[in-house]
Amino acid sequence: MIEVINRASGQKECEIVYGGAAIAWLYGGSTFGKTLAHLSARLPFVSAFYGWLMKRPSSKKKIAPFIEKFHVDAAEFKNDSFNSFNDFFIRKLKAEARPISPSRFVCPADGRYRFFQNIDKSEGFYVKGQKFILTELLKDKSLADKYSGGTMVIARLCPFDYHRFHFPHDNTPSESKLINGFLYSVNPIALKKDIDIFTQNKRKMTQLVSSFGTSLYIEVGATNVGSIVETYTRGKAVKKGDEKGYFEFGASALILLFEPGMITLDKDLVELSKGMDEVHCLMGQSLGS
Repeated sequence: MIEVINRASGQKECEIVYGGAAIAWLYGGSTFGKTLAHLSARLPFVSAFYGWLMKRPSSKKKIAPFIEKFHVDAAEFKNDSFNSFNDFFIRKLKAEARPISPSRFVCPADGRYRFFQNIDKSEGFYVKGQKFILTELLKDKSLADKYSGGTMVIARLCPFDYHRFHFPHDNTPSESKLINGFLYSVNPIALKKDIDIFTQNKRKMTQLVSSFGTSLYIEVGATNVGSIVETYTRGKAVKKGDEKGYFEFGASALILLFEPGMITLDKDLVELSKGMDEVHCLMGQSLGS
């Protein structure tokens, strides 16, 4: 069972895990399960084939049961006519469904968040005492040095979430850089076994340059996510809340890094995420000042 704190209420809620039994088995104690998890994550055709199935017209029959089981709010959909399950998965929402906060920084996606005002002083990301090294995550020592002592935000997107991601602040984005890798699950069940999943998985990085500092935006692929699709234009100024791209079918994650002193995270987010807890936030909600 995974418990997540609802930001609006401050209360803990139980998360319905898509494929929870399979994830627990694959990333649990079974040697065979762990072997299968490694193979499926390291063979890209596994996720590619599943993604292809989700784009088939026949996959439409999965949509209604999925909406019912995971309590997806269809009233938020910009368009309720879908050609496949993946078409539903990458759905757009009505603008009023995700109002953009007047704060300088906003949450970039719907998801379950962890917040670290100072990366160097945080005790652990998902397992106490276990951290991934920025150099390993970024594969670039100069970038790692730039964000050392800065602020980090991790957002985990579940399969039933809105899967388009947005810019957290006004900026001019650079071209994204691909770091190829595997497709391990980013579910906490898996991360508590191996926090280095973030440094092993396929990911894209984009620097966001603004008058008040530079941040780094990282999209992390995961199980059954073969595609990270960018929809922004390199070098074209954007506003907070503008769309940056979307993930195709599956779970996935975002990591934001801010230069030291660039952002002061909202107090409630820091307090709620203490004690290893994730906080459920929506795109457009205030992130910091």
